[in-house]
Amino acid sequence: MTKTEITYLVVGAAGVLSLATWIGLIAVPAWTSYARAWERLVALVASLYVFAAILAAGAGVGALVLYYYDEL
Repeated sequence: MTKTEITYLVVGAAGVLSLATWIGLIAVPAWTSYARAWERLVALVASLYVFAAILAAGAGVGALVLYYYDEL
């Protein structure tokens, strides 16, 4: 397995783990908190902002690690 393939595997696994975490900890509770369909959809769409924040935080930490990699 080449280094590029390992990188793709790690990025893919992190993406799947992030999506599974969002579904299990954010989307499902948001969906089950409301009874009407439109309320559920609005809660699900609003939770996408939380998912975007999680991704942005992860990308920020990753960028910092890459930026300071030679000093670590």
